[in-house]
Amino acid sequence: MRAVNVHATGPDLPVLGSKKPSHRERVAEALRAALIAGELRPGEVHSAPGLAARFGVSATPVREAMLDLAKEGLVDTVPNKGFRVTAVSDRQLDEYTHIRSLIEIPTTAGLATTADTAALKALRPVAEEIVSSAAAGDLIAYVEADLRFHLGLLALAGNAHLVEVVRDLRRRSRLYGLTALVEQGRLEASAEEHLELLDALLARDEEAVRAVMTRHLGHVRGLWAARVSEAAARPS
Repeated sequence: MRAVNVHATGPDLPVLGSKKPSHRERVAEALRAALIAGELRPGEVHSAPGLAARFGVSATPVREAMLDLAKEGLVDTVPNKGFRVTAVSDRQLDEYTHIRSLIEIPTTAGLATTADTAALKALRPVAEEIVSSAAAGDLIAYVEADLRFHLGLLALAGNAHLVEVVRDLRRRSRLYGLTALVEQGRLEASAEEHLELLDALLARDEEAVRAVMTRHLGHVRGLWAARVSEAAARPS
């Protein structure tokens, strides 16, 4: 697991606002990304000092960040031991994906006719970061950049409440198949869909945007469902 870059904030996208995240917030985002990517598995118990060593930071911001994640229901506090990663059922993951499709596909497609060209172009470095993270096999960076990209896109629709709903759904999701995609050399191809999506938006091709987003969200279902085959392949 990589060290956390507590100074990285990414591009100044509309959804992020002008305030730079604190040390604690950066650690919390990295922990959320590790949960989503499946690097922290359901049922595992982690101590703050143990996670701090794995992330290359001090224990205090990790402990504070884990308390934030506990409030969000992503981990449970285990007295005298640390924090247990909560499990998410197949049904819950299906429901999250369904709700996301109802929100993200039409909203993103609508941006083909309403989004400012300069604002769309400003997202290209984030899309490229997703691709480079995939090429490097850095799953935490991949998930973090993916979140910033999609929330940045949705922010262009001008509905802050919609963005927060999708942010929460994405944080609760799990993409257990990411490791398998890296090993198979397929994550880069999936990452490049973000560039394809931007190109369709800049071409003002609403149907193409809808098609890319539908395909892209369809992959999410496969990513979390892949935990069954991935678990079977892992040595006991």
